[in-house]
Amino acid sequence: MAVQTAAKPIKITETVLRDAHQSLIATRMTTEQMLPIIDKMDKVGYHSVECWGGATFDASLRFLHEDPWDRLRKLKDGFKNTKLQMLFRGQNILGYSPYADDVVEYFVQKSIANGIDIIRIFDCLNDLRNLQTAVKAANKEKGHAQVALSYTLGDAYTLDYWKDMAKRIEDMGADSICIKDMAGLLVPTQATELVQALKEGSNLPIQLHTHYTSGVAAMTYMKAVEAGCDIIDTAMSPLAMGTSQPATEVMAKAFEGTEYDPGFDQNLLAEIADYFRPMREEWLESGLLSPKVMGVNIKTLLYQVPGGMLSNMVSQLKEMKAEDKYDEVLEEIPRVRKDFGEIPLVTPSSQIVGTQAVLNVVSGERYKMLTKESKDLLVGKYGQTTKPVNADVQKKALESLGMTEPITYRPADDIEPQLEKLEKEMAQYKQQDEDVLSYALFPQVATEFFKYREAQQKKVDTSVADTENKVYPV
Repeated sequence: MAVQTAAKPIKITETVLRDAHQSLIATRMTTEQMLPIIDKMDKVGYHSVECWGGATFDASLRFLHEDPWDRLRKLKDGFKNTKLQMLFRGQNILGYSPYADDVVEYFVQKSIANGIDIIRIFDCLNDLRNLQTAVKAANKEKGHAQVALSYTLGDAYTLDYWKDMAKRIEDMGADSICIKDMAGLLVPTQATELVQALKEGSNLPIQLHTHYTSGVAAMTYMKAVEAGCDIIDTAMSPLAMGTSQPATEVMAKAFEGTEYDPGFDQNLLAEIADYFRPMREEWLESGLLSPKVMGVNIKTLLYQVPGGMLSNMVSQLKEMKAEDKYDEVLEEIPRVRKDFGEIPLVTPSSQIVGTQAVLNVVSGERYKMLTKESKDLLVGKYGQTTKPVNADVQKKALESLGMTEPITYRPADDIEPQLEKLEKEMAQYKQQDEDVLSYALFPQVATEFFKYREAQQKKVDTSVADTENKVYPV
């Protein structure tokens, strides 16, 4: 008689309220568009709903004139049975450069106080020193600290490298590990090997996050789950595929009737999909959703270039009237990446490498000009790269910055506490404790939002006063 193995249903994190619309429509879904469907989403049985962090914070303030903290509180009120999850850029929080430890700690504290249960923390160089403060802060606040490894390919990234990272992540106090495959580079057979290596390296649950960009994501999920992956990220079908994640309904159906069956109700999922479908049509008509991001781009596997980085590069070449250099730049990107220590390409390292590659090609001479960000990366201001950087290029960066040696310690050790100074700077706009954090991350954008918020409040006050002062005929 065959011995039956214990069934292990796959857990699913839904990304439709964060990474799906970030990847497809530049994070333009509003809170008002989210709220009516929350009740149904809360009944699905998701492991978590990723709904905050990443670019949502910046986009809410900058483009939607919304308070991201208010969004989080409203989502928390609606999701009574489902954990809320966010993406957090290590020492950079949700910005593009490192902040002092006191700001990182306060941001984690306020995120959890306002409704976040799981914080997915990553660093663009996989320098774990840049994650320590956020992980400790999440532990202290009794939140779930998930450390995400930015997945990439190259000589340095052996199975032993990933296995060692898993052990170090467990030792630093994380509650789970995420494989963050931002460019869709992970193919099915390698997913099997990678999940097994991480399982050998630690006892933590493993979550896999990928994008459909290269066309293999659903197959990659299947092999990863069979290899022991505990959780996968998916998006409701109207905002799935392309540069987004595989579709929730499809993955749930694929595992139906197996030991991995998540037990989702397909009728309920269909109702949720029906809610988002008209939005998708509107976004297509308005041009906000481009058909270009919905297809498969196999160049992702050839050049390791995430979708967002490609579109950024195209717009840079257009501005420089050098669109004919597109293929040359694509070929230059892997060379720059190698010179910069074979780093993963994810915000902000992808923008740094991409911009430098454009400059190298357009100027006709490699490293004739180094951007400020390239210099900072080469001298260690972003942290430690997996492999050493090109010594000649580094020398040039050091000289131009007036430095003799690169930084070898944790970059944030140089940053004095910032909170008190920030509180004083924005005191006139403060209406809630969280406002100082919005200001810390995006000073100009937040100030514009605070002014807009005040103007809106005055409008409401005026209309209420008008109503009260009216004399109605008896």
